[in-house]
Amino acid sequence: MGTNRQLEHSDHQRKTTTHPIRLLAHNITVPMNVGSLFRISDALGVEKIYLSGDTPTPPSNKIRKTSRSTEKYVDYEAVDNHIELIKELTKQNYSIIALEITSDSIPLQELKLEKDTKVCLILGSENTGVSKDLLALADITTHIPMLGNNSSMNVATACGIAVYELSKNL
Repeated sequence: MGTNRQLEHSDHQRKTTTHPIRLLAHNITVPMNVGSLFRISDALGVEKIYLSGDTPTPPSNKIRKTSRSTEKYVDYEAVDNHIELIKELTKQNYSIIALEITSDSIPLQELKLEKDTKVCLILGSENTGVSKDLLALADITTHIPMLGNNSSMNVATACGIAVYELSKNL
Protein backbone atom coordinates (compact mmCIF):
# COMPACT_ATOMS: atom_id res chain seq x y z
CA MET A 1 0.00 0.00 0.00
CA GLY A 2 1.30 3.49 -0.91
CA THR A 3 1.80 6.52 1.30
CA ASN A 4 -0.76 8.64 -0.52
CA ARG A 5 -2.90 10.21 2.21
CA GLN A 6 -5.33 13.07 2.42
CA LEU A 7 -3.61 16.10 3.91
CA GLU A 8 -4.96 17.88 6.95
CA HIS A 9 -5.64 21.62 6.93
CA SER A 10 -2.61 22.03 9.19
CA ASP A 11 -0.42 20.49 6.43
CA HIS A 12 -1.22 23.36 4.06
CA GLN A 13 1.62 25.80 3.44
CA ARG A 14 0.15 29.22 2.66
CA LYS A 15 1.63 31.07 -0.30
CA THR A 16 1.58 34.84 -0.41
CA THR A 17 1.61 35.01 -4.21
CA THR A 18 -1.25 36.80 -5.91
CA HIS A 19 -2.07 37.18 -9.58
CA PRO A 20 -2.74 40.59 -11.12
CA ILE A 21 -6.46 39.79 -11.12
CA ARG A 22 -9.17 41.83 -9.45
CA LEU A 23 -12.88 41.08 -9.36
CA LEU A 24 -15.77 43.51 -9.61
CA ALA A 25 -18.83 41.81 -8.13
CA HIS A 26 -21.74 44.03 -9.16
CA ASN A 27 -25.27 43.30 -7.95
CA ILE A 28 -24.39 39.80 -6.70
CA THR A 29 -27.25 39.65 -4.19
CA VAL A 30 -26.82 36.22 -2.62
CA PRO A 31 -24.46 36.41 0.39
CA MET A 32 -23.38 32.80 -0.07
CA ASN A 33 -22.19 33.62 -3.60
CA VAL A 34 -20.19 36.55 -2.21
CA GLY A 35 -18.69 34.21 0.38
CA SER A 36 -17.76 31.80 -2.39
CA LEU A 37 -16.04 34.64 -4.29
CA PHE A 38 -13.88 35.31 -1.23
CA ARG A 39 -13.02 31.63 -0.89
CA ILE A 40 -12.16 31.33 -4.60
CA SER A 41 -10.10 34.53 -4.44
CA ASP A 42 -8.15 33.26 -1.46
CA ALA A 43 -7.53 29.87 -3.09
CA LEU A 44 -6.51 31.20 -6.50
CA GLY A 45 -4.56 34.32 -5.50
CA VAL A 46 -6.88 37.14 -6.59
CA GLU A 47 -5.38 40.43 -5.43
CA LYS A 48 -8.62 42.30 -4.64
CA ILE A 49 -12.41 42.14 -4.80
CA TYR A 50 -14.61 45.19 -5.37
CA LEU A 51 -18.21 44.90 -4.15
CA SER A 52 -20.73 47.26 -5.73
CA GLY A 53 -24.42 47.82 -6.32
CA ASP A 54 -26.62 45.48 -4.29
CA THR A 55 -23.74 43.17 -3.38
CA PRO A 56 -23.65 42.51 0.38
CA THR A 57 -20.39 43.24 2.19
CA PRO A 58 -18.69 41.82 5.27
CA PRO A 59 -19.30 41.59 8.11
CA SER A 60 -22.04 39.08 7.39
CA ASN A 61 -22.52 35.67 8.99
CA LYS A 62 -23.68 34.20 5.68
CA ILE A 63 -20.63 35.53 3.84
CA ARG A 64 -18.28 34.39 6.63
CA LYS A 65 -19.73 30.89 6.80
CA THR A 66 -19.47 30.26 3.05
CA SER A 67 -16.10 31.99 2.74
CA ARG A 68 -14.70 29.99 5.67
CA SER A 69 -13.51 33.35 7.04
CA THR A 70 -11.36 34.15 3.98
CA GLU A 71 -12.82 37.67 3.91
CA LYS A 72 -10.24 38.30 6.66
CA TYR A 73 -7.40 37.58 4.22
CA VAL A 74 -8.58 38.77 0.82
CA ASP A 75 -8.32 42.50 0.16
CA TYR A 76 -11.72 43.97 -0.68
CA GLU A 77 -13.44 47.30 -1.00
CA ALA A 78 -17.08 48.38 -1.12
CA VAL A 79 -17.48 50.73 -4.09
CA ASP A 80 -20.24 53.30 -4.50
CA ASN A 81 -19.51 54.19 -8.13
CA HIS A 82 -18.64 51.15 -10.23
CA ILE A 83 -18.29 53.22 -13.42
CA GLU A 84 -15.65 55.48 -11.87
CA LEU A 85 -13.86 52.39 -10.53
CA ILE A 86 -13.61 50.88 -14.02
CA LYS A 87 -12.36 54.18 -15.44
CA GLU A 88 -9.69 54.36 -12.70
CA LEU A 89 -8.61 50.74 -13.26
CA THR A 90 -8.38 51.45 -17.00
CA LYS A 91 -6.02 54.36 -16.23
CA GLN A 92 -3.94 51.88 -14.18
CA ASN A 93 -3.66 49.67 -17.30
CA TYR A 94 -6.04 46.94 -16.18
CA SER A 95 -7.74 45.02 -18.97
CA ILE A 96 -11.45 45.10 -18.19
CA ILE A 97 -12.98 41.70 -18.94
CA ALA A 98 -16.69 41.00 -18.53
CA LEU A 99 -17.71 37.40 -17.88
CA GLU A 100 -20.95 37.21 -19.85
CA ILE A 101 -22.29 35.45 -22.92
CA THR A 102 -23.11 38.08 -25.54
CA SER A 103 -23.26 38.39 -29.32
CA ASP A 104 -19.58 39.48 -29.28
CA SER A 105 -18.18 37.38 -26.42
CA ILE A 106 -15.36 34.98 -27.07
CA PRO A 107 -14.99 31.55 -25.48
CA LEU A 108 -12.80 31.71 -22.38
CA GLN A 109 -10.36 29.11 -23.70
CA GLU A 110 -9.74 31.27 -26.79
CA LEU A 111 -8.94 34.40 -24.77
CA LYS A 112 -5.27 35.31 -25.27
CA LEU A 113 -3.65 37.84 -22.95
CA GLU A 114 -0.09 39.07 -22.83
CA LYS A 115 2.03 37.80 -19.93
CA ASP A 116 1.74 40.13 -16.91
CA THR A 117 -1.56 41.62 -18.09
CA LYS A 118 -3.48 43.12 -15.19
CA VAL A 119 -7.14 42.06 -15.25
CA CYS A 120 -10.36 43.25 -13.67
CA LEU A 121 -12.97 40.53 -14.16
CA ILE A 122 -16.52 41.84 -14.03
CA LEU A 123 -19.14 39.52 -12.56
CA GLY A 124 -22.82 40.39 -12.76
CA SER A 125 -26.12 39.65 -11.14
CA GLU A 126 -27.21 36.06 -10.70
CA ASN A 127 -30.44 36.86 -12.56
CA THR A 128 -29.59 39.51 -15.15
CA GLY A 129 -25.84 39.12 -15.69
CA VAL A 130 -23.39 41.95 -16.30
CA SER A 131 -25.20 45.28 -16.68
CA LYS A 132 -25.22 47.15 -20.01
CA ASP A 133 -23.22 50.04 -18.57
CA LEU A 134 -20.43 47.68 -17.49
CA LEU A 135 -20.52 45.71 -20.74
CA ALA A 136 -20.01 49.00 -22.58
CA LEU A 137 -16.84 49.68 -20.55
CA ALA A 138 -15.34 46.21 -20.99
CA ASP A 139 -12.33 45.79 -23.26
CA ILE A 140 -13.26 42.13 -23.79
CA THR A 141 -16.31 40.04 -23.08
CA THR A 142 -15.73 36.33 -22.59
CA HIS A 143 -17.94 33.37 -21.76
CA ILE A 144 -17.64 29.79 -20.65
CA PRO A 145 -19.05 27.57 -23.40
CA MET A 146 -22.02 25.60 -22.08
CA LEU A 147 -22.49 22.06 -23.33
CA GLY A 148 -25.82 21.25 -21.69
CA ASN A 149 -29.33 22.63 -21.96
CA ASN A 150 -28.75 25.57 -19.63
CA SER A 151 -27.05 28.73 -20.91
CA SER A 152 -25.50 29.77 -17.60
CA MET A 153 -24.06 28.53 -14.31
CA ASN A 154 -23.72 29.81 -10.78
CA VAL A 155 -21.76 33.07 -10.68
CA ALA A 156 -19.23 31.79 -8.14
CA THR A 157 -18.64 28.58 -10.11
CA ALA A 158 -18.15 30.60 -13.30
CA CYS A 159 -15.78 32.93 -11.45
CA GLY A 160 -13.67 30.01 -10.25
CA ILE A 161 -13.34 28.60 -13.75
CA ALA A 162 -12.52 32.01 -15.25
CA VAL A 163 -9.95 33.00 -12.62
CA TYR A 164 -8.24 29.62 -12.91
CA GLU A 165 -8.06 29.92 -16.70
CA LEU A 166 -6.86 33.54 -16.58
CA SER A 167 -4.23 32.87 -13.93
CA LYS A 168 -2.63 30.12 -16.02
CA ASN A 169 -1.59 32.71 -18.59
CA LEU A 170 -0.60 35.72 -16.47
